[in-house]
Amino acid sequence: MAKFEVRIDGNFCKGCELCRINCPKEIIVMSTHISDKGYCPAEISKQEDCIGCKACALMCPDGAISIYKEAAAV
Repeated sequence: MAKFEVRIDGNFCKGCELCRINCPKEIIVMSTHISDKGYCPAEISKQEDCIGCKACALMCPDGAISIYKEAAAV
């Protein structure tokens, strides 16, 4: 089974929560720390549960989310 890595750039995330609302696996949470720009950015709570659907990245109005497929072990 494929594994995916979600990367959220806290420098671009404004904490709108659209990614959190649209994640079917509910693995995105809002951080408790405040970024340099004054926002609480999104974070991944359970990276291993990501199914790679990219719903979070597609909904992000700031392009702060990238999804990467991990290479299969040989």
